[in-house]
Amino acid sequence: MESPHPMDRLVCGDVGFGKTEIAVRAAFKAVAEGKQAAVLVPTTILALQHFKTFSSRLKDFPVTVDYINRFKTNKQIKDTLAEAAAGKVDILIGTHRLLSKDVKFKDLGIMIIDEEQKFGVTAKERLKAVRVNVDTLTLTATPIPRTLHFSLMGARDLSIISTPPPNRQPVSTELHVFNDKLIQEAVQFELDRGGQVFFIHNRVNDLMQLGGMIQKLVPKARIGIAHGQLDGDALEDVMLDFINGEKDVLVATTIIEAGLDIPNANTIIINHAHMFGLSDLHQMRGRVGRSNKKAFCYLLSPPLSTLTSEARKRLSAIEEFSDLGSGFNVAMRDLDIRGSGNLLGAEQSGFIAEIGFEMYHKILDEAIQELKEAEFKGLFENEPARPFVGFTQVDTDLELYIPDAYITNITERYNLYTELSKLDNETELAVFEKHLTDRFGPVPPQVKTMLSVVRLQWLGKKLGFEKISFKKNSLRGYFLSDKQSAYFDSTTFTKILTFAQNHPRMCNLKEVKNTLRIAFDNVSTVEEAIQTLALID
Repeated sequence: MESPHPMDRLVCGDVGFGKTEIAVRAAFKAVAEGKQAAVLVPTTILALQHFKTFSSRLKDFPVTVDYINRFKTNKQIKDTLAEAAAGKVDILIGTHRLLSKDVKFKDLGIMIIDEEQKFGVTAKERLKAVRVNVDTLTLTATPIPRTLHFSLMGARDLSIISTPPPNRQPVSTELHVFNDKLIQEAVQFELDRGGQVFFIHNRVNDLMQLGGMIQKLVPKARIGIAHGQLDGDALEDVMLDFINGEKDVLVATTIIEAGLDIPNANTIIINHAHMFGLSDLHQMRGRVGRSNKKAFCYLLSPPLSTLTSEARKRLSAIEEFSDLGSGFNVAMRDLDIRGSGNLLGAEQSGFIAEIGFEMYHKILDEAIQELKEAEFKGLFENEPARPFVGFTQVDTDLELYIPDAYITNITERYNLYTELSKLDNETELAVFEKHLTDRFGPVPPQVKTMLSVVRLQWLGKKLGFEKISFKKNSLRGYFLSDKQSAYFDSTTFTKILTFAQNHPRMCNLKEVKNTLRIAFDNVSTVEEAIQTLALID
């Protein structure tokens, strides 16, 4: 928040891992510096709950917290907005109403968006206009594919909270066909241990009927019904009764999905689970298991054989990812199932699974670079020159691998390969080799050769080779296949041409299958190959 440019950070932490606490501290920091904070939340109930949380946490400080939602009258909202515009309200919490044109701040310092996946593209476009020079903190347990993709490609900062609160247990998640006996046993078990139950059904018309059915199955249960069509006071009364333990079962729509914190509710039954998105299911499951008691989540759906393949994938993913901190995995699976959507518009597109996320990312990156160099050249004049070749492939018959006998753990070997692929200079490579020696002992020849091939790859990239072949004592460098590339007018290519003309016995330059290549014979080791290419450079 103290850096000269506006912050845009996504905090991805599982449900109940303490994102609200981060929001409270960020808002307090902004207020302490004389700025105002706005907290945007998706539901009326959450606005009220956040107001209570913020007020109780900051009651010992000279901070004014207020909220706007439909529980308030128009006059109350008008008064609150007038105070915010005059700078008398330090932290303003609200639903979509905060995005209206009549909401003005005297000096807004930070915009906190809770459960970002609940806001549509239109709301986000409004947000963009608000937050051009305002710090933004986005909180979510399961970022939508587009937001997650923005973060993965580095367009915004990402922080992950992966440590669960102490004594927290994972929620036991089971998939079942709708069945009275299961509902009766689940509700009865929870009531017998003094807990409370959520029953989620997303059709307002059927809620009363379902409430009656549960009453019949478990006669002693006290049942409350909550949905968004209730007027403000009635909804608030039902919720407060449930929070205070005066109701045992809350039959509700997804209005309870975001942010409610009721530690005593530890069983949730979700009817028609196949109708919900992955993020919704994960969020609703997060309403239980918020204490040290074992919690249960029952997903009720028609038989799997009757569902679409996407619904089956969603349900199996939510059942699979039931560990603590699995929100990020859920979001990554969502990215695979749905695609990342149009980065600048509202469309969804689910083809990432066909080509893999890495490949999709590479294609996207190339497209962005092309636009930078052509259509938007004027905007990026001061950017450092981009290398002509993004990646140089190396084909060789040498042994390049980390032997099992040297590092027995397969995950550790995989991590080291990944780490090695990200290095891009000699200093980092020396540190990498030193760490290997410190942790696992003297480096074996195969690994030494692999490190040398990485150096050869760097040289090839610098010289503009798309591919290097080093087999049977012969070294070949293949130039870019795009004949129109500006590379062929560059000083690097001129340098190589001059070298080839001056050393006709050492190398030859010719076109093979429409691609220009330079070849060196009698090169017996990788070290020799590096020295040979270094002569050109």
